Amino acid sequence: MSVFEKVQEIFQDVFDDTTLEIKREYSSADIEDWDSLAQINLITQMEKEFNLKFNMNDIIKLQNIGDMIDLIEKKQNEQL
Repeated sequence: MSVFEKVQEIFQDVFDDTTLEIKREYSSADIEDWDSLAQINLITQMEKEFNLKFNMNDIIKLQNIGDMIDLIEKKQNEQL
């Protein structure tokens, strides 16, 4: 399963909506109920799923879902 597909599953889980389809360019403005609490839940779930730890600087720079995916892939490559 690709990083994108796993991230989509995390979004579906956090927002309790199995029909939710994400796009790389989506941000909190595009998904109903994506507030600060949802952001924390998303980050926490991604850290668990991908066995990563994000620092505050990483999180602050995130502008959209594509940035999240790119950050996950970057951190995975750093672990190799």
